[in-house]
Amino acid sequence: MQKIIATYGKYFKEISILSYPIIIGQLGIVLMGVADIMMIGKLDAINLAAASLANSVYFLICILGIGTLTAISPLVAKSRGAGKPNQCAILFRQGIIAAILLSAFIGLILYILAENLAWFGQTERVTELTKDYLHILNAGTLPLLLFTAIKQYSDGLSFTKPSAIITIFALLLNVFLNWAFIYGKLGMPTYGLFGAGIATSLSRAAMAIAMYSYVRLNKLYHGYLHLVKHEDDRHFLLQIFKIGLPSGFQYFFEVGAFAFAAIMIGWISEYAMAAHQIAINIASVTYMIATGISAGGSIAVGEAFGRKNREDMVLAGRAALIMGTLFMGVCALFFGLFSNFIVSLYIEDSLVQPMAVNLVLIAAVFQLSDGIQCVGLGVLRGLHDSKIPTVITIISYWVIGIPIGYYLGFYTELSLYGIWMALLIGLSFSAVALTKRFLKKSRSTPLEVPRFSEETTI
Repeated sequence: MQKIIATYGKYFKEISILSYPIIIGQLGIVLMGVADIMMIGKLDAINLAAASLANSVYFLICILGIGTLTAISPLVAKSRGAGKPNQCAILFRQGIIAAILLSAFIGLILYILAENLAWFGQTERVTELTKDYLHILNAGTLPLLLFTAIKQYSDGLSFTKPSAIITIFALLLNVFLNWAFIYGKLGMPTYGLFGAGIATSLSRAAMAIAMYSYVRLNKLYHGYLHLVKHEDDRHFLLQIFKIGLPSGFQYFFEVGAFAFAAIMIGWISEYAMAAHQIAINIASVTYMIATGISAGGSIAVGEAFGRKNREDMVLAGRAALIMGTLFMGVCALFFGLFSNFIVSLYIEDSLVQPMAVNLVLIAAVFQLSDGIQCVGLGVLRGLHDSKIPTVITIISYWVIGIPIGYYLGFYTELSLYGIWMALLIGLSFSAVALTKRFLKKSRSTPLEVPRFSEETTI
């Protein structure tokens, strides 16, 4: 243990300082979903199943935009580490343009899906409730992606606290608006599930406005916002998409696997869908903390890459992997000990509760794999390595996880639990493959690279 602390101590500290505000911000975002599900769960299991379907479809598509925009922070970190503030200023503008372009594309896809929910083969009651809720969630896509782009820019400069504070205020606003719109308080109509969508979209709009205003007005950012000389802006926009789209597809294939798993579970029953939503909602809390560690590791590795310091690059990535493993191990123990209590916070339905508890126990087992693969993607992103990790993600979920899940879910007595066990198998493969990839690439990636060239060797 002393040897580990001696070797990685300063990197643990650096990543912790970078990560904790990001973690607070990530938690704030996911806790909005937790608050929604808890408050919707007080209505009935059918509304909870509809929320599960809507959120599965929404994040399946929206994560492509969120994942693409994660390219901004390592690009900014590399420019800052190389002493090129002019490029940071360009990336701020091009990041906003990228968010607007992605919002237009994603918004159109979500509108088409909302109008054709029958494609997913759910019950008529669930489909009817889902449609309007998905439309109102879609109204918040542009502010969500604008907030994400500006947050990534700020994170890349190592100014991670502002987005965390803004997200916490938005969380409190979301809970208050949920209370007003879901249950019809303060003279508002009782909107039920639709009210949760209104609250979420309004909260996301507030986040975007606050984040943009803070960055534009705070003196900390001035040296990184004003152009000193003209450079080819389109080149930087292209780099965001060139690096970010593979990252976006990494998230898309992962979220897509869980979304398709939710759809398959909906074929089993509405109550199974409700149980799945509770368990995945709980697991998403710890996963978001892992993504914070992942982001901190990505920034630390990216800065070391910009400074051409291989030792820092290697050790920072390994430190992030160790931190992610230790944290998710603790979470696994917590899930195993308190699964009944956690589920009781969501729902009291006698059919849903036992299923949800069993799923939380399976989630306890896959905490380690989920955390390691999440951090692995982050540190590889710091090396600007995204193509092969995307292939690994596709294989993990769509060649291994989903086919095995379909077989176990519908051709064995495991049913609902078989689908989750298959996801565990896919996550474990991804964790091992991505870790091996980082250990290899961190030692072999050339440090002398052309300006913003992100091509990597296999």
